[in-house]
Amino acid sequence: MSDDYLRKPFSLAPAPAVDDPQTSASGNYTPATSTFSNTPASPYLNYDSRFLRQAQPEFIFPEGANKQRGRFELAFSQIGTSVMVGGGIGGLAGVYNGFKVTNALNQTGKLRRTQLINHVMKQGSGTANTLGTLAVLYSACGVLLQYARDQDDNVNTVIAGTATGLLYKSTAGLRKCALGGAIGLGISSLYCLYLLAQESNNTNSSSPKFL
Repeated sequence: MSDDYLRKPFSLAPAPAVDDPQTSASGNYTPATSTFSNTPASPYLNYDSRFLRQAQPEFIFPEGANKQRGRFELAFSQIGTSVMVGGGIGGLAGVYNGFKVTNALNQTGKLRRTQLINHVMKQGSGTANTLGTLAVLYSACGVLLQYARDQDDNVNTVIAGTATGLLYKSTAGLRKCALGGAIGLGISSLYCLYLLAQESNNTNSSSPKFL
């Protein structure tokens, strides 16, 4: 191979003819580059990026690993989402209560604006803390169950929901603690039934992610 050929940039033109008896014997020779589209080659790396077509998945997983995020990875997004949703719901409720109170007291001007801000901040932060605490308890119970049972299924979801209700109302007395556990059991059971219904309707798709 000559030095002139090495100094030339990559080209999509057909290769020059070579005095080879096998090549000359086949009259239907077609260059390999003619099967590709006329996409320009990279001017920096001197190669055609079309030859790097990937047939493998974009992400690489260890053999036998699950191709979905576990409860620990999902816990961060769940907690953050719960706090944001709680702040939004509490803020809207604070605006409603603020207008209701200020209209009843016939407050106007700066006093009314201050009362509205106080209602929004107080009720928004309270609701955000409540939902954030529930998300932390639920995520912690789910992660512990996943590591203890070495699997992630609907059983973990139901147990984690029930334990969250029990722990959240554990300081309010036995009756309220049992009520909180029953509410957590009901909500988690409804969620698991929804997941099973979705899985039965779409059996060919990937398995649902347990939250």
